[in-house]
Amino acid sequence: MQLEDALTTTRAVRRRLDLERPVDLEIVLRCLETALQAPTGGDRQAWRFVVVTEPDLRAEVGRIYRRCFEERTRGAAGRTYENAQHLATVMERVPVQIIPCVEVPGGHLPPRNQASLWAGLLPAVWSYMLAARGHGLGTCWTTAHLAAEEEVAALLGIPDGTRQAALIPTAHTLGATFLPARRRPLGDVLHLNGWTTREPAST
Repeated sequence: MQLEDALTTTRAVRRRLDLERPVDLEIVLRCLETALQAPTGGDRQAWRFVVVTEPDLRAEVGRIYRRCFEERTRGAAGRTYENAQHLATVMERVPVQIIPCVEVPGGHLPPRNQASLWAGLLPAVWSYMLAARGHGLGTCWTTAHLAAEEEVAALLGIPDGTRQAALIPTAHTLGATFLPARRRPLGDVLHLNGWTTREPAST
């Protein structure tokens, strides 16, 4: 797969995860090896990846995720919600659940801007998702379970001082074709040389 194709067709896969087809753990580990090449501030490499494949653990993580999702989305509607609701319903059946984590100095999140902390992890997670796409796997960045982060940590033995960033369901996909998403034009979100766009000075 060409790099630009991977970048423009790595979608949040919720309905098209194949819940019946097993995922070769070796492929997942290969994708994580790729992820470890992502940039990391100060070369801290403070990332940790909890890979959950054991059926009973997947089921329990899925139940926690579904409960948190239902509590957070009461009264919600629309297509995006319906897709997310479907994922919440089947999360316990997804063959591989990956919980990316980051080690936090002192165990406490910074009180203000946390960009530097999470920037040491998020590029690696996105690299994993791109690598998975290249191997025919679908993924989705989800965070609903973080409302019960301590409960999940206790279930999986995640130590104090290590914070979870997301839950990445991973499975083969139903069908292999994914298209670029509809997005706002670049001109709607671009602020050149400041919030009020200014043309570059002529030379």
